[in-house]
This record gives sequence, structure tokens and C-alpha cells, in this order.
Amino acid sequence: MITTTLSDFRKDIKNYFDRVTQNFETLIINRGKDNGVVIMSQREYNSLQATQHELSSRENERRLDAAIEKLKSGNSEIRNLC
Repeated sequence: MITTTLSDFRKDIKNYFDRVTQNFETLIINRGKDNGVVIMSQREYNSLQATQHELSSRENERRLDAAIEKLKSGNSEIRNLC
């Protein structure tokens, strides 16, 4: 995570955007006490949205939890998808 001020962000906006998009960094621009802006890459945003969608249904959440437990317990199997 990168933190900067609005003034510094304005001075070097291209560099900040490059770091966010190339290194999957999250940029926080402080704008005062408990006030700021978060910038992330579109790829990271899309990933967060997909995760939120998957966890929005209690049934999906239970399936994911069951799959994780199955992997942890060693009761999973490897399948060739090709």
C-alpha cells in the first residue's frame, strides 16, 4: 500500500498510476483526518467485485468454505482439465 498527499500525487501522477497498475499496489491519497481516496487497478477492483459476488450468497459461501476444508484435510483429488 502506498500513501501520499494530494500535492505529491499531482506532482507525480504518472508514476503513481504506473506503480498501482504494474505492481498491484493500492494508493491512498490523504485529504485530512479520516478522509481520503483509494486508487487501485481495474484488475484488482474486478477481483474484489468477483469475490464480493461469490460471498454475497450464503450458499456460495458454504460451498467455498467446504472446498477449502476439503483441501486442508487432504480429501481432494487432482483432475486434468485438458
